[in-house]
Amino acid sequence: MGGGAIGAACARELARAGRSVLVIDRGRGTGEAWTAAGGMLAPQIEAHTEDPLFDLGLAGRNRYTELAPSLQETTGIDIGLWQEGIAQVAQTEDSVELLKSKVAWQRQQGHLCDWLAADEVATRWPWMGPTHGALWAPEEGALNPVPLVEALLADAQAAGARVVHDTATRLERRGDRIIGVVGKEIYHSDAVVIAAGAWSGKLDGLPRPISVEPVRGQMAAVPWPQMIEPFIMYSADGYIIAREGEALLGSTMENAGFEAEVTSAGLASIFSAATSLCPGLAKQEVRRTWAGLRPVTPDGLPIVGREPSVEGLWLATGHGRNGILLAAITGLLIAEMMSGDSTTIEDLDALKALDPARFWRW
Repeated sequence: MGGGAIGAACARELARAGRSVLVIDRGRGTGEAWTAAGGMLAPQIEAHTEDPLFDLGLAGRNRYTELAPSLQETTGIDIGLWQEGIAQVAQTEDSVELLKSKVAWQRQQGHLCDWLAADEVATRWPWMGPTHGALWAPEEGALNPVPLVEALLADAQAAGARVVHDTATRLERRGDRIIGVVGKEIYHSDAVVIAAGAWSGKLDGLPRPISVEPVRGQMAAVPWPQMIEPFIMYSADGYIIAREGEALLGSTMENAGFEAEVTSAGLASIFSAATSLCPGLAKQEVRRTWAGLRPVTPDGLPIVGREPSVEGLWLATGHGRNGILLAAITGLLIAEMMSGDSTTIEDLDALKALDPARFWRW
């Protein structure tokens, strides 16, 4: 259930594993997270010490290194993978020690990560606004979420998966087993994977609530400034992503229910953050604005695995800001879990952190 990044990745892996797969996709509506995402692959930038998602995020980022050329070969679709590094800028003195400690923590674990002093930042990126230095993660990057989903679905279909355009409204249940999904018709199955993003908890017939709520993120696009090399910059207040001749500016985190609207206040905060990073953007005309609804859980971690209260129900949702980063690795994990194989992620604490039962142990 769900034809976005997570659902498409699950469908691809399950179909390639030899299962008969049906993707129930409502089509592009309003607010889907993947259509609005920036597509950053930045586990080192987003991580903090003792982050249970850190190793999973690294695995997710690295998965695309092999997946991108494979998808282009099988589908002819370029997902726009870009892996030339991301800088996280210290714009205040208070943030310097925090970022330096993050550099030290990551280097102690053997990851490529450096601290650039303010004069190094100014030399490398002379068009930037004033900084107190920056964390530099040279293996970080981004991809384009729209062709990613198109490629995953195309590859899934090449492996035998089918896609129907329908809106699922209810789970079909017999005793203690889920036997299908109800939309315009009944789709029978021995296993159902709910990957419907912020809408995952809207189904009738759930054995217990799915702890996912929408968090709105607004974004904007302006022409990429001439004479500036493409880059990705990140600060505590926002980010800039270079893509196909545009600068993508983001993003807000707002509790606005299912209202996927762009607001003047949201755009003001985005442009304030972006122009403080790159003052030259203030002269650029706005081309597009949009908003998406991220599926966020109470603890900020995804829900991935089998729902233990009934048979035949699996969850792959709640990825929040990390849906694109974790899509490919989530698809692989779901396929491995459903087959009973040992998983790619061997860290039991990381897998426990994703457990669907953690919010509702009753």
